[in-house]
Amino acid sequence: MALYENVFIARQDVPATQVEALTNQFSELVTNLGGTVSKKEYWGLRSLTFRIKKNRKGHYTLLNIDAPAAAVKELERTMSINEDILRYLTVRVDTLEEGPSAVMLRASEKSDRPSDRGDRGGWGDRPPRRERPRFGEETPVAGEEE
Repeated sequence: MALYENVFIARQDVPATQVEALTNQFSELVTNLGGTVSKKEYWGLRSLTFRIKKNRKGHYTLLNIDAPAAAVKELERTMSINEDILRYLTVRVDTLEEGPSAVMLRASEKSDRPSDRGDRGGWGDRPPRRERPRFGEETPVAGEEE
């Protein structure tokens, strides 16, 4: 059997529970046709680069599949019939990734990163407005005292 990675995008107005049900439906289809689904990853509701069927966002899901070609063909046929699926892509790979995918690693990286905004909301090193000179006032030169 061959190894495949399948990513599909569900419509934005479909609830996440229904996307999970679709994922389970597709994995059951593959297992009934003699394959296995080793990993299911829900990537969340993400913005699309361009509008697809009047949708600006979509629920992304990844499936790692070890199945015969006939099972993958039937999976793609089922996805093309389903109205909740906007797009799908199946790619044959040499090996399947064991850990989390690059998308999930990037998402966890973003959540671990400390925010530089602090309490002021992104002012950084700039002094508060009341300490800055007004337009037309002279600013003291560094090193000079008043």
